[in-house]
Amino acid sequence: MKTTHSLDLADIKAIAAAAEAEALKNKWAVTIAVVDAGGHLLWLQRLDGAPAISAHIGPAKAHTAALGCRESKVYEDIINGGRYAFLTAPTVEGMLEGGVPIMKDGQCIGAVGVSGVKSNEDAQIAKAGIAALGL
Repeated sequence: MKTTHSLDLADIKAIAAAAEAEALKNKWAVTIAVVDAGGHLLWLQRLDGAPAISAHIGPAKAHTAALGCRESKVYEDIINGGRYAFLTAPTVEGMLEGGVPIMKDGQCIGAVGVSGVKSNEDAQIAKAGIAALGL
């Protein structure tokens, strides 16, 4: 039997605070979502001025990153590379850059998804949040 890690509330709050700080530092209005390893929503924070749709896209990006154990950009690149059939993958909706898995000892323990600005900026915010854990 394997021992697995999981995020606790203190971890989630640290991720959210660091991601929010990165967004505010750059004056970016975004939604920040944190999910567990199964893609279940643990935290949703929509900053003032963030587009309403970002509250749907951010969690979808996080869900995709958690279930795939890789950045959601990987799926965007697959589709942009011409493999359009990937759009039919079941329950995978957030196939845009901005979802980043949280990895600990080779295991995906969750993910952060951000939406509201350019996709690479969304990913920058997500990575800043994860960096707060010092993994």
